[in-house]
Amino acid sequence: MRIGYGITGSLGLDVVRAIAPELERVGVSTLWVNQPGRRGDALAAMAAAAAETTSLRVASGVIPVDLYPARELAARVRELGLPGDRTTIGIGASAKPSPLTTAGEAAARLRADLGMPVVIGALGPRMRRLGVTEADGVLLNWLTPDAARDARADRDADDPDGRTQLALYVRTGLPAGHARLREEAERYGEIPTYAANFARYGYAPVDAAILAERPADIPPRLRAYDGIVHEVVVRGITAGDELAEHLSLIRALA
Repeated sequence: MRIGYGITGSLGLDVVRAIAPELERVGVSTLWVNQPGRRGDALAAMAAAAAETTSLRVASGVIPVDLYPARELAARVRELGLPGDRTTIGIGASAKPSPLTTAGEAAARLRADLGMPVVIGALGPRMRRLGVTEADGVLLNWLTPDAARDARADRDADDPDGRTQLALYVRTGLPAGHARLREEAERYGEIPTYAANFARYGYAPVDAAILAERPADIPPRLRAYDGIVHEVVVRGITAGDELAEHLSLIRALA
């Protein structure tokens, strides 16, 4: 199982440039950068990280193609010179009338235009199936190991040859970041689609997070996903998004 690290596209580029070599040094596979609506710039952060490293992969997790059409994304990726052999484009869609159609058409266009792997951020089974059948994989979110095991079983049924990849965001924080992590869990719990998913599985959002008391507590919790997903992404939740806070989480992954 690979280990990734996740940040938001609103994180300062100076911090991104500083953490990227450290991620590479400790053996993290991929830096995943979320695009928070119209705030920040996930692709710019990915380009900044790629420029400071030689083997670290960079991925968007995820860019809403409701807001950023595939044509614009492809042009921006080329403009920034993102390395084709180290880049994965993660996309998502939620706006009516048909998020499935929007995501599927965007995935097809990006794969054709860029020749880079495309994964789809997915919550429910239909979007997960789309990521398996029409893209290169699925980015999952807020799943306990048992819930992730169900998603893996679905993937195996839809892709018996094992071509597609599963990555999973796991919100992770040390004590200073616990309050912020709990706030984020509560916010997701109020989103109807996520609330329905949590109710279906029977756990609270915070149960799918890692609230570590010390850095050494993190690796054993991550190992619970080994053999289930191909990459577990430590989505670092800190009190203030300061460089030192992210470095503490990253060094726990060494």
